[in-house]
Amino acid sequence: MKTVERVIMKVAVIQFVLLLLTQLIFHQLDEIPQLKQITKYEGVTKNTMTKIVETMRNK
Repeated sequence: MKTVERVIMKVAVIQFVLLLLTQLIFHQLDEIPQLKQITKYEGVTKNTMTKIVETMRNK
């Protein structure tokens, strides 16, 4: 059981390190400029609030 736990912990640490590296490459080093264009096009980088109007039907 201990060896399984060690393997799981090693895999978790490796995945965390790889996650940090990919985040650094994608967001900080701007290796893929198309990614920045896509996020601007989709509007996920805006900090604006939009009003949402909900309509309800009376039964």
